[in-house]
Amino acid sequence: MPFYVHAQDRPGIATELLDLAEAHWSYMDRFDDRLILRGPTLSDDGSEHTGSVHVVDLDDRAGAERFATEEPYWLAGLYGHLTTARTVVLLQREPTGSPLTSEPDALTLITGQWTPEPRNADDSGETGLQLPGLGPDGRLSFVAVLVDDNQSRTTGIVSVVQALPDEALKTVQPLADRLAGEPVALTAQRWCRGGRS
Repeated sequence: MPFYVHAQDRPGIATELLDLAEAHWSYMDRFDDRLILRGPTLSDDGSEHTGSVHVVDLDDRAGAERFATEEPYWLAGLYGHLTTARTVVLLQREPTGSPLTSEPDALTLITGQWTPEPRNADDSGETGLQLPGLGPDGRLSFVAVLVDDNQSRTTGIVSVVQALPDEALKTVQPLADRLAGEPVALTAQRWCRGGRS
């Protein structure tokens, strides 16, 4: 079962991150066949690491908590806040070469949370799922809903869009609002795919 794990960096830890990068990558290599999404969040200009995002397929919540808290950056105290939530992946594909952004490699992570809402047929995680209200937007490369542990209610959204933050928000907002049943406050952060180069 997939879990979303988001760790936010403490301020001023860039040197320590570099010092532990090999330990972090070696740890993640142990989960390579189970990582659905991985990579750092970045500052608005894309130059600084601000956190780490992973969507990883694990047996249960206890396994997800171990994955998060045994990670070398967490053990070294480099993260200030940690979120772990069960997810249902709705869409997963490689980003396309969209001409709609002036920075072709710009990726944005969009997240949002809401009061638990009953799941419906549109968020079943079927392969090739059409996302109502979005149309065929090739910039959307990943969408998952956060769900409660028994998967009966949605509690949020995680998505990756090949666009800068303002445009990415406009792309995801209609879907998030529909899933939540009301307007949702979303957060946009620059993001890039992680792993060894």
